[in-house]
Amino acid sequence: MSGYIGRIAPTPSGELHLGHASTFLVAASRSREARGHLLLRLEDLDSARCSTEFVQTAVQDLAWLGIPYHGEIMFQSQRRAFYIAAWRSLRDAGLIYPCSRSRSDVAASSLAPHEEDPIFPPEWRNDSHSALSYDGPSGTNWRFRVPDYLDITFQDGRLGAVTRRALRDFGDFLVWNRHDVPAYELAVVVDDIASGITEIVRGEDLLTSTSRQILLYRAFTAAPPRFFHTPLICDTAGKRLSKRCGPLSLRAFRESGLSPWDIPSLAALAES
Repeated sequence: MSGYIGRIAPTPSGELHLGHASTFLVAASRSREARGHLLLRLEDLDSARCSTEFVQTAVQDLAWLGIPYHGEIMFQSQRRAFYIAAWRSLRDAGLIYPCSRSRSDVAASSLAPHEEDPIFPPEWRNDSHSALSYDGPSGTNWRFRVPDYLDITFQDGRLGAVTRRALRDFGDFLVWNRHDVPAYELAVVVDDIASGITEIVRGEDLLTSTSRQILLYRAFTAAPPRFFHTPLICDTAGKRLSKRCGPLSLRAFRESGLSPWDIPSLAALAES
């Protein structure tokens, strides 16, 4: 077995759909070609939306697709102590600051041209030194201060060189929210470092997230893994599939009698 370690990391807040299958099959193929293995992580930090029902369905879907995973399942809900330690590391380094601004505040600002991913106005930044008065992250949002107008470039396995510029394509981003839950960007980086992930396969809607996460890898003095971003699977209206996808869920395919061998061709048809 090689040193290749990949991962698949669904959120158990709904049923897996054709888009998940397409990405996970690519991840399994790349792991197999590299003679490595895949880990399974369930990103279940949002206790209000995640459920054991969807955990069980996800495991059944993966078995139906013939995607093996190595070792025990990692549950993010069981890893709070690691996220707290990461938050303290960023606080002590002066890289994050407390923030009372809500997402709706940011969306309403003049520097929010991106409908789904508004840019946090830099004039709203707080002094990072104020972070040292906090013993823990609860009670407020916490943002990572991005280097002004720095270009973050990485080599994607499918798309080639990808560049995103701080304060143009993304702004100061959340690492912890006011509901006392670590944000996606922080949690996945902490977990991928801990698991020794060497390549991340995920949808191309996360290209900007990759740039944010590279900044966190640097903050933790860890080498980023390689990245491979897959095409998005859309519905008939051209919108990215959501977990309310009904007949495009993997469980619906399973129960309709389709074979898992039909899934790659269905995914290819949806991409075209």
